[in-house]
Amino acid sequence: MSPAIDVHDLHVSYGTQSVLAGLDLTVAPGEVFALLGPNGAGKTTAISVLTTLAVPASGTARVAGFDVVTDPVEVRRRIALTGQSTAVDDSLTATENLTMLGRLSGLSSRAARARASELLAQFALTDAASRRVKTFSGGMRRRLDLALSFVVTPEVLFLDEPTTGVDPRSRLDLWSVIRTLADAGTTVFLTTQYLEEADLLADRVAILDGGRIVQTGTPEHLKSLVGSDTLVLSGTDGDALGEIPTDGTVAGLRRALDAIPAAEAGAAVALRRPTLDDVFLNLTASPADARIPEEVAS
Repeated sequence: MSPAIDVHDLHVSYGTQSVLAGLDLTVAPGEVFALLGPNGAGKTTAISVLTTLAVPASGTARVAGFDVVTDPVEVRRRIALTGQSTAVDDSLTATENLTMLGRLSGLSSRAARARASELLAQFALTDAASRRVKTFSGGMRRRLDLALSFVVTPEVLFLDEPTTGVDPRSRLDLWSVIRTLADAGTTVFLTTQYLEEADLLADRVAILDGGRIVQTGTPEHLKSLVGSDTLVLSGTDGDALGEIPTDGTVAGLRRALDAIPAAEAGAAVALRRPTLDDVFLNLTASPADARIPEEVAS
């Protein structure tokens, strides 16, 4: 099966500044793929190229089997994009926004209204269907923005920081919606500033730094590269007394507990696991000679 997204040696510059300096990545059909990187790393530029909004200086990129430079119309027919800012009309109701886009997408009046009703239900907006969007909360606007992306179901959905600026409850709701869409077969390409979001949603994560991918893998694989689980000992005053590495298994945990000195037998214990924050900091903020060598990754 052909990749949903296939990028080779992609270069993009703005003036004398190189933003993407040899980007390579492949995303399988139906995969949730998260692209992480510090501000200015080129995440939004990558999405702009893949959605035909920007033209690379060199290299190739294919989305849904079509080249983004030579076949941009075919690419646009198969994708949807939800950017960092919502693209909804505040003066219209939720139903009117969805119906209007349905008509613009070639649906009949009846089909557009029916699709609007389906999407309002799917994105938990039925109760707000007749309200003008200017009265919506940030989370509701985000859900409507995602719903607009599915008036005609895309093969590939691009989400550029989809939950920025929404409250924690709305963020959880959006995560559920995104996961449901992916489970139904849509390929999702996600950029985010929330590493927990990538950890929970993504099948694979790529770390972008200096215009190149410096590491790719499942969240668990990437976390395994920066260290093992650690048993943390704390005194009654909360001060750290020590740390004991463990492999995360029951047997390893028992060995770690047995290794606690008798003088610290009354200490409180907690198990700390590596996070994507640790991966991110190791790969994008550490000196080059302290980073994980690419040959370590499988």
